Amino acid sequence: MNFLEINKVLSNKVRIDILHWLKKPEENFPPQINVPDFNDGVCVCHIQDKTGLSQSTISHYLTMMHKVNLLIATRHGKWTYYKRNENEILNYISSLKNEL
Repeated sequence: MNFLEINKVLSNKVRIDILHWLKKPEENFPPQINVPDFNDGVCVCHIQDKTGLSQSTISHYLTMMHKVNLLIATRHGKWTYYKRNENEILNYISSLKNEL
């Protein structure tokens, strides 16, 4: 686990907000269009709409979060859906507690 890289990702309010929103996607995003539920996560387009940021910025943020394993990406056709990687988030918190 690379604490420095994860901490870099978590040093941005919008990325923290995204993790917070993805914790309860049913409460924070509209119903999915191409899939019946939130089991595979939330479509990038919904995350972008909620943040109000450009598609390229959100894609960059989500890629950063995915690279450090905070998010799991699933493709459905041309759309990518993201959800929290709960195991990795818990491992990070636990390791942080033990290290500091």
